Amino acid sequence: MEKKVNIIANLASSLNRRDEVPNQELAKEIMLSKNKKAVKELVENLSNKKAIQNDCIKVLYEIGAQEPKLIADYINEFVLQLHSKNNRLQWGAMIALGTITNERPKQIYAMLPTILEAADKGSVITKDHAVNILIKLCATKNYADSAFTLLMEQLLKSHTNQLPMYAERAIPVVNEKNKNLFVKTLSSRLDDIEKETKRKRVEKVIKKFR
Repeated sequence: MEKKVNIIANLASSLNRRDEVPNQELAKEIMLSKNKKAVKELVENLSNKKAIQNDCIKVLYEIGAQEPKLIADYINEFVLQLHSKNNRLQWGAMIALGTITNERPKQIYAMLPTILEAADKGSVITKDHAVNILIKLCATKNYADSAFTLLMEQLLKSHTNQLPMYAERAIPVVNEKNKNLFVKTLSSRLDDIEKETKRKRVEKVIKKFR
């Protein structure tokens, strides 16, 4: 029998805490007990007031990072939050989706139009985690080719501040089949990068595949 956990009372905002430790501890407790009722309650409270929304999404993606199966049934609910006016909830939902991409690649792939639209309109953190989702899909056989094409589109239009990080993160999914497109995409962006340190990072990635 699942232990009853008072979710709301244990959230950081309910405890008047400004740090994330209570949320992390709650996530750990739910994870260790594999408490599905607690996960359901967290998801239901994503429509609560802002402070509770923020805490609940934090607890959910902390759970997802360690035990993705526990939150994998809530893809639709997370995708719904990508339209939220609460920025914290929006990018938190993107992180949560990233944690379950390997669990449910088919469903996540089907949601890509919404995910990438949110990335285009959203904050830097939202974009970062959408790119992470694409990279994970690039490593999944059934979606590798189309996900890689979408990843290159992101590299073409990404902010030059983010480009070196995206290029470096993509390295594990570059292979003989797609390396020419990867090099061509990155090379086309070199003149856009004003900061020498960032340009050198991209050049270093390019050299790996030449």
